[in-house]
Amino acid sequence: MLLKQWSFGDKVVHLDRPEWGVGVVSGAQADRHEGKDCQRLTIRFDRAGIKTLSSALANLVPAADAPAIHAEAPANEDPLMTGHQPSAKEVMLRLPEPATDPFSTPKARLTASAALYRYNEHGGSLLDWAAAQSGLKDPMTRFSRHELEDLFKRWVMFRDEQLKKAYFDARKNDPACIAGVINAAPRAAQQVLRRLDSRR
Repeated sequence: MLLKQWSFGDKVVHLDRPEWGVGVVSGAQADRHEGKDCQRLTIRFDRAGIKTLSSALANLVPAADAPAIHAEAPANEDPLMTGHQPSAKEVMLRLPEPATDPFSTPKARLTASAALYRYNEHGGSLLDWAAAQSGLKDPMTRFSRHELEDLFKRWVMFRDEQLKKAYFDARKNDPACIAGVINAAPRAAQQVLRRLDSRR
């Protein structure tokens, strides 16, 4: 598979880290990873600052092609209020497509669901979650801290239910993948998955 070539000034979104916001490529060098051509990219993200990433490993897409909620909004425009959008509550409570996509593999859904456990209700992690959900650079311009905490608690119920569903689907259709997913998952997801796995 030929990797997309990025160049200076390209606007990108890292689909595995939407909380970073939109990034602008400020440097691109030819590189190799596991014998394949790729690029070593320097990208300045709205919320994460400067990151150096390999195009072979980072799940980058052009900002214009990213899911609408994560696309960069014009200055002074709230992505939650443009066009015919779902309500702010619906946006904040929905789970990302990789965790729920019925056309992906059970392992992919389980991995994506487990990755959602990197967020928690404390400090910067709560703001990262809110930025990933809303696409806003600063979610506190739209929501109060209390609103974010309440929305996060409700989102956690959907996340937990999705992880259980993905686990049982993987156990039924691809049980060999479960141990690997557990080992690679964030610690909070490992605890839940190990509890589920011990009930077999």
